[in-house]
Amino acid sequence: MTPLDWAALAAFVVCWFGYERILRRLSHRSGALVTDMTIVRLAWMRAMARRELRLMDSQLLGHTINSASFFGSANLILIAAVAGALFGGEVLRSGVELGIVPRGASTVMFEGKLALVIVCLARGFLNFIWSIRQLNYTLALMGAAPEGLAPEKADAFAEAAATVLNPALSAFSQGVRGYYFALAAAAWLFGPAYFLTATLGAVALLAWRQSQSPAALGVRKARGLLESHSGTI
Repeated sequence: MTPLDWAALAAFVVCWFGYERILRRLSHRSGALVTDMTIVRLAWMRAMARRELRLMDSQLLGHTINSASFFGSANLILIAAVAGALFGGEVLRSGVELGIVPRGASTVMFEGKLALVIVCLARGFLNFIWSIRQLNYTLALMGAAPEGLAPEKADAFAEAAATVLNPALSAFSQGVRGYYFALAAAAWLFGPAYFLTATLGAVALLAWRQSQSPAALGVRKARGLLESHSGTI
């Protein structure tokens, strides 16, 4: 590996494992979508706990479970495809023929790059599995929510449900984020400069979507309206 390969790999590891810290800093400075959504979900659980008919809530959560299941299945297919390329034999020769790998390149190096893609996808797959399990726990809590609770008890139940729902959707977000880093890892096949550029570009895109995208600004405005309507949530 060249010094640029090591530098690009180090930047990838720092960005991958340090992204949560970047999000926390964004949330303190200008707000972040992930933080605003925790407040919105708490408001949702409070509204759910006070409703008599919770059919809409279960349908919304069921749709989320289906989405997580779809992404988990897609991850598994991608893992199988990359693993097939990695363990199917003649990987390096195919890469040379396609022009992805320069002639004389190390087989171990090329296979290591593919292995990094698999690691990113595998971590995302595990995140989706954990997300689905927690979403099912939340669905059970919705079904168990008693009717006619006093406002204080309804709020306490809603907060308990939100402590399950928020980590579930956080795991879902981490699984989706794995696609960004898997694409960045795949860029290493074309060279360390592409790898470094793709890594920094992925983090910049994720940070922008969390802080300044129209969706982030819209959710931030909705959070403010929810807080002004019901006081401090």
